[in-house]
Amino acid sequence: MSQAIDYAKRLIEAPSVTPARGLVFDVLEAMLSPLGFECHRFTRGDGEAGTDEEAVENMFAIRRGPAGSKHFAFAGHVDVVPPGEGWTSAPFAPKERGDLLYGRGAVDMKGAIAAMVEAARNVPADAGTISFIITGDEEGPALHGTRALIDYMREEDIRPDLCLVGEPTSVNQLGDMMKIGRRGSVNIWLEVEGTQGHVAYPHLADNPLPKMVTILSELNKVELDQGTDWFQPSNLEITEFDVPNRAHNVIPAKASARISIRFNDKHSGASLSRLVTEIAVRHGGTARPVISGEPFLTPPGEFSQMIADAVKAETGIEPEASTSGGTSDARFLRAVCPVIEFGLCNATMHKRDEAVAMADLDALGRIYTAIARAALGYK
Repeated sequence: MSQAIDYAKRLIEAPSVTPARGLVFDVLEAMLSPLGFECHRFTRGDGEAGTDEEAVENMFAIRRGPAGSKHFAFAGHVDVVPPGEGWTSAPFAPKERGDLLYGRGAVDMKGAIAAMVEAARNVPADAGTISFIITGDEEGPALHGTRALIDYMREEDIRPDLCLVGEPTSVNQLGDMMKIGRRGSVNIWLEVEGTQGHVAYPHLADNPLPKMVTILSELNKVELDQGTDWFQPSNLEITEFDVPNRAHNVIPAKASARISIRFNDKHSGASLSRLVTEIAVRHGGTARPVISGEPFLTPPGEFSQMIADAVKAETGIEPEASTSGGTSDARFLRAVCPVIEFGLCNATMHKRDEAVAMADLDALGRIYTAIARAALGYK
């Protein structure tokens, strides 16, 4: 019988609001060690020079197959967003009600990790190498999580052939969508300095607001592209506009704003940063970009077909190959090997009363088992 539901309950019972560390990794290690996995755990981010981030724990677990065998990796995160108020039952006390299992992380993404462990349990050790790339810093800044795990793998000369990320990609029913790529993301902070003064004496002041309005107006008119074969059009959104001014008769000294751009493979974070900076400087402002990730695509082929075949055999559904949605840690892992995301239905992720259909958990365990076997070439 499947143990995916039991695994999910045990993981949910370990509170792990981002950044995760400690108990939830103890629970995961207790699941993987009896299956023959060597679990390496390490912490990053605490006390490092020039940083004030909280410590983040990560785990790389590996069960090595015969020499020369293929290496398939599961990747994901055990940290969760804060549960918030108003839950019907305690968020970290998993509760079955009807056909659903409730708890923070049930969908995003402790349920998927439970299904991954179930898959590893059902793939013989001699089939090939399986690893788990698990971070406690996906829902947070993502500074000391998957990137630190990639550094560890490089230091140890470990390189999977394929990697499956268990983000909740399904929309209306399990299996209807997988993510073969993601758009890039850049946030840019804009600032215009002026000279504070009395509104009745504008010649003695320099109002930064008209300049900022001009910058934002020009940016708002920019059409970045019309999309590509696999990506939707890039979009630039104004997400913040702030003028620290409490007095009605004072010309402010500064105006600031923030924009967020999600972009396809017609652009790079650097090229968009240059575009925005040029517009800002031209009108007397400055720009400070922070690039969160570049666009990537795992072209449809053998890997995506493995996933499609496994999904169809279990559900009868042909999953749509998509690049929609936000970012994930796949943006880092794509530098290591081909990566695709596939997981549970995402309707309740980050919401109160997050829940997963228990039948979907069992089915996902079987799908992941089939994918791992196919990736390792094991019949």
